Amino acid sequence: MSSKQNRQYNLDAFFGLKVVKENTENNKNVSSFDDPKATEKQNKGNRKRRAILDDDEDDKDEKEDAEAIQMNDTELPLTKQINGKQSKQRLSNESDEKKLKKVESDNNDSKSKDKGLTKETKVAIKEAATVAVSTSLTTPSKETAAIVKPSTSLVPLPPTDLFRAAPKGQFPSDKQLIESASWSQTLPYAVLCQTLAEIEAITARLQIQQLLTKLFRSILLLAPHDLYTALYLTSNSVAPACENVELGIGDSLLIKAVAEAVGSNRVKQLYEQAGDLGTVAQQCKSKQTTLGGFFAAKTPKAPLTANLVLQTFREIAQTKGNQSQKWKVDKIKMLLVKCQDPLEMKYIVRGLQGKLRIGLAQSTVLISLAHALALTAYHRESENAENQTKTNYPAEVVQYLDKQQTIEKRLEGAVQIIKRAYSEVPSYDALLDAALRVPLTAMYQACTLTPGIPVAPMLAKPTKSIQEVLQRLNGQKFTCEYKYDGERAQIHLLEDGTTKVFSRNLLDTSEKYPEVPVFVKAAQQSNVTSYVMDAEVVAFKDGKLVPFQILSTRKKTEASAESAKVQIIVHAFDLMYLNGRSLLSESLETRRQLLQEHFLPIPEKFQYATYLDHKEDGDTTILEEFLDLAVKGCCEGLMVKTMDDVYEPSRRSLNWLKLKKDYLEGLGDSVDLVPLGAYHGRGKRTGVYGAYLLACYDADTEEFQSVCKIGTGFSEEDLKGLADSLNQHVIPAKTSQYNVTDQLECDVWFDAVQVWEVKAADLSKSSAHRGAVGKTGEAGRGIGLRFPRFERIREDKRPEDATTSDQILEMYYQQDVVAGVSNGDVDDDDGI
Repeated sequence: MSSKQNRQYNLDAFFGLKVVKENTENNKNVSSFDDPKATEKQNKGNRKRRAILDDDEDDKDEKEDAEAIQMNDTELPLTKQINGKQSKQRLSNESDEKKLKKVESDNNDSKSKDKGLTKETKVAIKEAATVAVSTSLTTPSKETAAIVKPSTSLVPLPPTDLFRAAPKGQFPSDKQLIESASWSQTLPYAVLCQTLAEIEAITARLQIQQLLTKLFRSILLLAPHDLYTALYLTSNSVAPACENVELGIGDSLLIKAVAEAVGSNRVKQLYEQAGDLGTVAQQCKSKQTTLGGFFAAKTPKAPLTANLVLQTFREIAQTKGNQSQKWKVDKIKMLLVKCQDPLEMKYIVRGLQGKLRIGLAQSTVLISLAHALALTAYHRESENAENQTKTNYPAEVVQYLDKQQTIEKRLEGAVQIIKRAYSEVPSYDALLDAALRVPLTAMYQACTLTPGIPVAPMLAKPTKSIQEVLQRLNGQKFTCEYKYDGERAQIHLLEDGTTKVFSRNLLDTSEKYPEVPVFVKAAQQSNVTSYVMDAEVVAFKDGKLVPFQILSTRKKTEASAESAKVQIIVHAFDLMYLNGRSLLSESLETRRQLLQEHFLPIPEKFQYATYLDHKEDGDTTILEEFLDLAVKGCCEGLMVKTMDDVYEPSRRSLNWLKLKKDYLEGLGDSVDLVPLGAYHGRGKRTGVYGAYLLACYDADTEEFQSVCKIGTGFSEEDLKGLADSLNQHVIPAKTSQYNVTDQLECDVWFDAVQVWEVKAADLSKSSAHRGAVGKTGEAGRGIGLRFPRFERIREDKRPEDATTSDQILEMYYQQDVVAGVSNGDVDDDDGI
């Protein structure tokens, strides 16, 4: 269906009117109200109202308009225009009042012809026209949009194939969702907050997914353009990671704004007692609302919209300058004053802190979105699985379409479709642009790697020995590359000639490494127009590589390559995109060949990763010598990769293995842990923290589980620097996301904001620590690290990217003599 036809169709649905069908027998248009006399008036009224809303379509042929209407026999809620652009439909320059009179005049002129319409229908049409004139069809501006009960004439599309296959009553129907909703056209923030509160009250993953799926389905049916907003707000973000827009407002500003908004000087005191500023704001608002009931205005206030909340969040995040603090407080206070439901104030405050604290991770958001898309008939185009060929479909699409599979398996296929799409284009904007344009079965074609939008890099699994590598890759052709001690860099050349550099966690680091585009441009051949390259930026001095610690001293923004105190070199090891074509499905052998054909080495600026292709002869001597060379060359070890593997963004694959020199002794890998709290120092450490409590991340429960106390490996400079940085993130008490036993209660608690690389002697079961608790085979006992040692801060990782509890458990079982390890507690083996 053309974009014009889709727009026509959506406008009909917006007015709450049933679409006119064509009577092929007598060539007359008969309305769905079965009243021929009303047809002419209804069609005329439809065209008039469209003209009011869409001036740029005035020159379109009326015959095309009629054909577009006749093509549709059901109604569809208004959808946001695709490709991230706002709808171009705008009110004309004529005043709203004149437009209303114009519509009413048209209705009066044909009054004698509408006797066949019921009174309720006439009222519905008039109200719809009024709303259309006074409300823009784009994202609502400010807070003026009112809650409007959905028109009873809004008829959903026929159910999706998957919904029809489900047992009756397993999921609410589209019609039930429409009829049960208390809003339409724009999402009230209070509706979103109610779902967040319900999620916070439970812990079961399936129940949380069901609640979020229900919300997303309602939005798809009633206001699809607001799904963009809902995704950002439920995932507690305001923009794609690559835009470097972070919220995280300091507590002092929030306390000031809340105090002024609720008229209380006890907010700080209450916060210190409760440990949750959002809950304090909610309680203060509840008291204020109760008192305000005595002086309630006769005219109800317009509801706070989710769009306004996100828009304000973005403005606050991007505001800088001398007067920015005052401006931010005023903006925050404006939002808080507009709150009518105390829950709104609670989640606005938490959102501004950057922590919703409801245990809702991005994976759950994506799962719920996939379920909503699979179960909701929001598309004009039918999925019609019977008429779709499964030839060349990815496995997840085949699983989604397979009617022999259970509903759960088919939904799992839908989830994999969305996760694959998001892994290649990790942007909610791009993801929804595609989802609202094409059915799920075409998402793999609509969401592909695009220069300018970074993808999460492919990761490797650790191994402990060369023998283990040979056993895992038995019979496969593989290569070994130096594992450089630097920072992962994903380099993008866009079609317009712009070059961008992104970090491992998708942040734009172009300003940090201004010489990278210069180096790579000098290396590329003249026929290169666009690319996405995977590489490592390494500190370089006097012709030699130097450790990461030197690179970490580089400023986040360097004026130029010449002014940078730390010099760098780029070591490229993969090519994922070239001249308009994605290479993700190509083998490593092919990708490497294309890299070498289109980019030439430049001494001390741009080099390929040093590699050695393995020959199957049973001799490990060559590999051992290559590992020694890597370590002597200031590298961490080796990356081992199968030559026929494809590039899998965001996945830790057995096709990539990492082997470090220190793996050969003790623990098979360093771990990345999150500091949750600290203990006051004594003696030489008076004035700083003497030890910290660290945790791994459990993706299933979305909580941080303690695995060790750490007090070794710190220099005096480390102790002071870490204390200074973490003191900015002190919270009054541990949150519900911290799984910590009472015996490890900290003197000070922090928000989960940093990731530290830690090495340890080994792992052991513990009654004090909670790593992988519930999975160890012993009730109440988790996994803990013995003799941990601090290595460095991982600035390229988010807390959710920390080592997971499953990885901790896997490392525990991979230890050589797990059966011989003492089952005693490790409480005294934290190294402090």
